Amino acid sequence: MATIDDVAKAAGVSKSTVSSVFSKKRPISKEVTEQVLRVARELNYRPNYWARSLVSKTTRIIGLNMQGEQKAKMNQFQYSLLNGVLPVCYEQGYRLLINTVSSTYKNQVEHIASDPVDGEIILDAVVGDSRIDDCLQRGIPIVVIGRPSEEDQSRVSYVDNDNVVIATQATQYLMSLGHRRILFLNAPVNRTVAVDRGQGYLNAFEQAGLTPPKDMIVHKPDGGTSSLTFGCNTVLAQLRADPSITAVIADTDSMALGVYQAAEQLGLCIPEQLSVLSFAYDSPLAQEFSPPLTGVRLHADQLGQESMLLLLEQLESGKRLAKRTLIPAEIVVRGSCAPPQG
Repeated sequence: MATIDDVAKAAGVSKSTVSSVFSKKRPISKEVTEQVLRVARELNYRPNYWARSLVSKTTRIIGLNMQGEQKAKMNQFQYSLLNGVLPVCYEQGYRLLINTVSSTYKNQVEHIASDPVDGEIILDAVVGDSRIDDCLQRGIPIVVIGRPSEEDQSRVSYVDNDNVVIATQATQYLMSLGHRRILFLNAPVNRTVAVDRGQGYLNAFEQAGLTPPKDMIVHKPDGGTSSLTFGCNTVLAQLRADPSITAVIADTDSMALGVYQAAEQLGLCIPEQLSVLSFAYDSPLAQEFSPPLTGVRLHADQLGQESMLLLLEQLESGKRLAKRTLIPAEIVVRGSCAPPQG
């Protein structure tokens, strides 16, 4: 197998130049980079990953820490977010380590270990998030996707939608159609996104001069039950207990699919007898929704891209930053919402 000396000699450059092309520790011209990479391919040269890491004291790995369900399935928001993170990550010579360990498993001994990462992106922030404290204690640069707790906002950078505003707008859209008994299937109660969207939902009623129906917010348990099962079972129970409910807001696309299944079991037509709106858009489950699901475009790819850029800024400067970037969101009206009958 070719060595770094072989590549340097064949490319007519120094060993340090070859090393810099692969490590990206210092800028190398495009022409020289392309020449070195061409020679490396011809000679089948592969830099020793661990040796390079020991010398540079970096791994060139970025961690993406997501709160997973027990079966570790990703939803469309998470896939879109990856599509934003990965191009920036690869363009800068980093690899991505995805951690979706659910709360069911994360305390098991085999999962209690520090990931070999230079920086970490944390998704699904919770109140008093131990992941944030752990990274800060270990001096690892981090960016949070979602709003951190108030005590963490001055310590970390984060990228988010304005979830209070978009939840207010989503609720107001249903209210403009005439709905008043609106069930909100929210994220787990300890997640900051659930706090913000819950507040936005209540704000819509307050702004309309109505008493906020706090009893209409139901939070998904953290872990265990899948979003689809939670959506179906909760709507079945709620509508049997309160037939006056005419609309449902769901946290995810799979949760909304559970609402559709519940409506079918109850013999309710969507949207004539039950309107459904979800904080999801362009779901891979789209073919399962008939009529098409009205949702919120959160621009998850932009969230992912901006989080990676913020993280790179910290890695390159060597400084811990506390910046905030807000990505706009908007409602995409399709066929699942209509004025309530009667």
